[in-house]
Amino acid sequence: MTWNVTPERYDTSEATALRRDYYDEVASRYWGRPATAREIDEGLTGDGVERLAPPTGEFVVGRYDGAAAACAGLRVRNPDTAELTRVYVRPAFRGTGGGGLLLAAIETAARGFGVKRIRLDTRNDLVEAQALYARHGYAEVPAFSNGPYAEHWFAKSL
Repeated sequence: MTWNVTPERYDTSEATALRRDYYDEVASRYWGRPATAREIDEGLTGDGVERLAPPTGEFVVGRYDGAAAACAGLRVRNPDTAELTRVYVRPAFRGTGGGGLLLAAIETAARGFGVKRIRLDTRNDLVEAQALYARHGYAEVPAFSNGPYAEHWFAKSL
């Protein structure tokens, strides 16, 4: 069983399905109930995903034995800093190393853009994500954004 993580357009059928699954999970956890298809559609509308493509970013898809299983995005904020976003591993593939491979692929993409630092924000309830970031060298930093879902902030120098 092997992982393969490669850049992919955010709007392919598999990438779109992964982004929908990502939003479904984070919204459902936040609301404490399953998100509806309409809520998922609304959440993905106008979410800036088009910036996850060169020259402003990158989107990667992880496949486990060929099956689309994970995704992550990078959005360049300025010449030195990029933002990690939409990190997601489908539940059936968690614990198999995919999260770390997503981060490595995003960090490689960031270096290609000349970025020196990656940062991200996340919520209190996404404890698995916080642990993943900490395991891979992301340190908690003072708040750099004030979005409604930003409760923890991380950064990593490349």
